[in-house]
Amino acid sequence: MPCLNEEKTVALCVKKAKEVLRKAKMTGEVVVADNGSTDNSVRLAKKAGAKVILEKRRGYGSAYLAGIKAARGDWLVIGDSDGTYDFSEIPRLLKPLNSGYDLVIGSRIKGRIKKEAMPFLNRYLGTPLLNFFLRLFYQIKVSDSQSGMRAFSRTAFDKLRLRTLGMEFASEMLVRSSQEGLKIIEVPINYLPRLAPTKLSRFRDAWHHLRFMLLFAPTWLFLIPGVFLLALGLLGELLIYFGHFELFGHLFDVHAMVLASFLVLLGYQIIMLGIYAKVFALVIGLTKVGSIITTTLHYFKLEKGILVGLLISFVGLIIGLIYIVGWVEQGFGPLYAFKPAVLSLTLLVLGIQIIFSSFFLSLLGVEKR
Repeated sequence: MPCLNEEKTVALCVKKAKEVLRKAKMTGEVVVADNGSTDNSVRLAKKAGAKVILEKRRGYGSAYLAGIKAARGDWLVIGDSDGTYDFSEIPRLLKPLNSGYDLVIGSRIKGRIKKEAMPFLNRYLGTPLLNFFLRLFYQIKVSDSQSGMRAFSRTAFDKLRLRTLGMEFASEMLVRSSQEGLKIIEVPINYLPRLAPTKLSRFRDAWHHLRFMLLFAPTWLFLIPGVFLLALGLLGELLIYFGHFELFGHLFDVHAMVLASFLVLLGYQIIMLGIYAKVFALVIGLTKVGSIITTTLHYFKLEKGILVGLLISFVGLIIGLIYIVGWVEQGFGPLYAFKPAVLSLTLLVLGIQIIFSSFFLSLLGVEKR
């Protein structure tokens, strides 16, 4: 149980958990991870029979990581010490672990949420929205991704190598469980009203969860937007180079070609950031090998990247030289070859980007090779 100034509820939570263990004839302990309480929480938790761990680093995840590390059991149940979770439901959470599941989520949505226990926005907007992004980015289908009451085996937890120290700890556990192929199941639980003021910040905490999901989903954050921008830029630049086109009654010509060139370079850069992120995550052990990483590291060689970059730059240089020679022959008069100039500069810059990107990607992938 993480704890931060929960003197009104922590002893009640500890006593209820210990009573459940006694009635179920299970050998266990109650660990309270105090995160810097300035009230009587620590004293009351100890008096109620808890093993108290002091964690100086602030954060929901920090408290959990310290408490789980100190716990001695093969099976672990986590839940807040603010009185909102009913610890009499511990046996229901542990039962699926006997059936081969690795992570059990106590679903408040599938269970019973007591009146005034969960704010309207949290229940009908925040949690469903975060559930949607988990399903979209990671194919994780749960009804209550933000539930703080969970059960898991020590073996499963050790595989996850969790790192986040804030509220996003809850999302990281689900994401890493999915990446490791762990079996996840939900069981309905009751959710009770708080007996003390909340210390959560609704919008800040929601952003931390979403930020974490995006950072761990480079395909959605980088690759998909990058491919879209690159394709849109290439299409626009080629259409305008060989003439012009009309759309919705508007004529698009050389000025639009400059914008298309910008989109090409921007799209390529965003795509490479996504590939860097995937390779880096693989190298430091945050993710397993995926199809994009496998293909990239299998076929990519520094020499190939340099050669492709040089060829593209060379084509751009030739196009530019042809029109520069013509300009010189005209006595450096007005230069009307705007389209070839834009295409030439685009290819030159893109080729140089490919060369330096190849060096950096090669540097990232050295350890894995």
